[in-house]
Amino acid sequence: MRLRTAISGLGVVLAFTLTAMPARAGYPERPISYLVAFSAGGESDITARLQQKYLEEILGQKIVISYKTGGGGSVAWAELVRSEPNGYTTAGINEPHTVLQPLQRADTGYKTEDLVRIGCFQYTPVALIVKKDSPFKTLGDFIGYAKSHPEIVTVGGTGTWASTHFTYLLLQKAAGVKLTYVPYQGSGATKPALLGGHVSALFAHPTMAVQIKDEVRVLAIASEERSRALPDVPTFKELGYAGIVEGSYRGIAAPPGTSKEVVTKLASAFKKVNDTPAYRQKMEELGFDLLWWGPDEYTQRIQKMKSHYASLLQEYGYKK
Repeated sequence: MRLRTAISGLGVVLAFTLTAMPARAGYPERPISYLVAFSAGGESDITARLQQKYLEEILGQKIVISYKTGGGGSVAWAELVRSEPNGYTTAGINEPHTVLQPLQRADTGYKTEDLVRIGCFQYTPVALIVKKDSPFKTLGDFIGYAKSHPEIVTVGGTGTWASTHFTYLLLQKAAGVKLTYVPYQGSGATKPALLGGHVSALFAHPTMAVQIKDEVRVLAIASEERSRALPDVPTFKELGYAGIVEGSYRGIAAPPGTSKEVVTKLASAFKKVNDTPAYRQKMEELGFDLLWWGPDEYTQRIQKMKSHYASLLQEYGYKK
């Protein structure tokens, strides 16, 4: 009788414990870290800062933004994959960066598949931008001068073997010119480089062109269709360079091993931010194109990107 009573009592305790187990249902119960992999003032930073308020309202916790720059983003992403998979450390991620870096080197500190994709929330095509007082009024002017002055025209961009660098490579090949590419740690550093006359042009994003529209001219944009932010700017495709389509995707990721429940909750929060009218309006005014890929779709698209960029690396003779 005593044994039966004890077992019965244990059953009550066990049932209570199992009922109380979904402590994860209370997630998040403390602040969440949001690592930004690039310098302050760039598109990744602007995005995180604008998302912050809405995420805090939706999740009911502080979102702590911090910067971990270097290695074209790999320093932050290597730190992310070493973090505890408890839902309290996230990082902004950029494509094709997280696809290309592990294809290029073994010392990135992470593998593409290590990053648990929560969601992809925006896309920005690459644009060719010059100062307002530049002698290059059109893409034709730019290419004509570059043909007669090999390697003299300098073009800044964010990192190497990323979307801006690939646009440079694609244009060189398509137009038969030789330019000089100057890589910077983040887009925040490229603006003063252009305005200060340190480079002849930039491969950047519409966001920058919108910010300093009175000081620059955009010659062409590397997208299938004209940008909503720059409706008067022709695409490279329109100007006879159909193969020049490149840009950057931005999303959010968690460490490997993060539970599906946590990923789902965070994905829902980021999607709600994207769907918030005030946020959408502000982002579009700044030149961002919003989109949404959930965890599964994002992961599937990454596999396709791996195949695409592995082919491009081979085409342009990249060797580890």
